[in-house]
Amino acid sequence: MDAAVTYSPRRWWAGPLDVEGLALHSVEAAAAALNLYAGTPGRFRTTPALTAAAFDSFGHLRIAGRKPQGFAPLSGFHRTGDGWIRLHANYPHHEQRLLQALGATSPEQAQRRLRSMAALEAETAIQDLGGIAAAVRTRREWLTSDMGQAAASGPWVAVEFADRTTTGLGLRDFAEERPGGNSAGPGSGQSEALPLGGQRVLDLTRVIAGPVATRLLAALGADVLRIDPPAFPEIEDQFVDTAFGKRSAEADLSLPDNQHRLRQLLGSADVVVAGYRHGALDRLGFNPRELLASYPGLAVVTLDSWGSAGPWSRLRGFDSIVQAACGIAHVYGKENHDGEWLPGALPVQALDHATGYGVAAAAIHLLGRRREAGTGGAAHLSLARTAEELFSLGRNTERPSEVPAPDYRSTGSTYGELRYVGPPLTDAGRPLDYPFPPPPYGGSPLAWV
Repeated sequence: MDAAVTYSPRRWWAGPLDVEGLALHSVEAAAAALNLYAGTPGRFRTTPALTAAAFDSFGHLRIAGRKPQGFAPLSGFHRTGDGWIRLHANYPHHEQRLLQALGATSPEQAQRRLRSMAALEAETAIQDLGGIAAAVRTRREWLTSDMGQAAASGPWVAVEFADRTTTGLGLRDFAEERPGGNSAGPGSGQSEALPLGGQRVLDLTRVIAGPVATRLLAALGADVLRIDPPAFPEIEDQFVDTAFGKRSAEADLSLPDNQHRLRQLLGSADVVVAGYRHGALDRLGFNPRELLASYPGLAVVTLDSWGSAGPWSRLRGFDSIVQAACGIAHVYGKENHDGEWLPGALPVQALDHATGYGVAAAAIHLLGRRREAGTGGAAHLSLARTAEELFSLGRNTERPSEVPAPDYRSTGSTYGELRYVGPPLTDAGRPLDYPFPPPPYGGSPLAWV
């Protein structure tokens, strides 16, 4: 399906890349997989207004009347001796590693230290101590690097079924055939039961991409249980944004008792979504092939920042860091009023959100395959590979248009009154919503309902 023909307006964020196309195609991938799974063509659809709002759900969120807290002071672009580097220090343990790598005790001292270092030198020093950073590269520099070549290889969604057969799905491969016209129109027939009702989703994801995927699965009726490590709690505002419709538990999965309980959960789970860096959960038997060997009916979807191959495959990363490394920050760079060139960023965390909707699409696709073949499968996505999909769409040359104001909704919660935007889908023409507000963090038992 060609989003440039189907959707109007087709551009609402200023900038050189087709971020709108990435957003619309990724949400449409989830909708198409869902319609095929539900056997109701055209029932679930999206609109520019819903998609634009959902991709900026954190920006639209209000918690008891206040804006959620964004990036920490040390996060962001910093000048180096020969260029620029982007750091991520929102989590306390990541900030500590950054400071240690730079021999600094404060953000101000870290900034001074960076100015005396080359960008690649600082990048290596920080990464070697488990910190999170990427030098701002040009697109050519990224594509000619070993990391860039590895990230660009393979399909957007790499799928392997329990019988070891493989396939790949691109950003537009989920699109369903339908009559012409604007897909924002009403679906046919009356609203039916949510198609994922009764499906159990084990959510081992953090930050944005994975939680966005499981938030959508929850809105579609799934019982989603998110598990976080007690030693590294999630940032509260980030959790509130992405935990609608889920339950939340804390568990140290290195403890034998919790591993036993986890295996019990897996025995009756339908979907597992894991969003840690590549290989981080292998010691727990969470390699997808091992999971499928023990639980052949599972739909296992994994995501990470840099992909499963290449020299950066086991590094931590975030949307903003991938943007800096792969050339997006350079493409969006521009001169300020003083004539100084500054790197830039996408208008929203589009790599996270698009990957999240791709994860949801992959999970639904695997559930459909299980229903047909009786066995599950595994799928893998990465933020870096999603960046390649964005570049493949080329430049959006249409003039920006205003999108209708978001459909704000409100609900009470343990965090106070929440103003939020809903999922980017309509169900038979009616906007979809989440079944209940974010739960108390870590307040749910390690068990299915």
